[in-house]
Amino acid sequence: MPKTRIDNIDRKIIDALQVDGRMTAQQLADKVGLSASPCARRVRLMEEMRVITGYTAVIDQDLVDLPISVFASIKLERQRENELERFNAAIARWPEVVDCYLMTGQRDYLLRVVVRDLHAYERFLKEKLTRLDGVASIESSFALAQIKRSNRLPVEL
Repeated sequence: MPKTRIDNIDRKIIDALQVDGRMTAQQLADKVGLSASPCARRVRLMEEMRVITGYTAVIDQDLVDLPISVFASIKLERQRENELERFNAAIARWPEVVDCYLMTGQRDYLLRVVVRDLHAYERFLKEKLTRLDGVASIESSFALAQIKRSNRLPVEL
């Protein structure tokens, strides 16, 4: 029967991998106090359970010439399931949208859009976002500076 809950050792593994997802199985095992084989088994099981959903490199957006982050609040004309699904499908296709949240409150969605410059954001608005059926309004806010960014979840140990 597959494991369905994570324990403290799993949490230590998760915490260690969030700091360095490239460490070897032996390095990870040493860090969490296991031998390599049981540690690798736990990682594989958490991958199968989708607790660990992938591994990625963290990129400095300024150094790849994408310095602009825009937060766009979107209000839809209606919040029916088919309109939400259509919006979700469109957003999933657009690489400029790096984060998208369905929200409570005055707006329906909050997007983080990453672009090279103001003209690129204008093109994104005109060629993609404003052409999407069902969008009632868009409010854009430009980030002046990034104070903190983390993909590391506060997994309690």
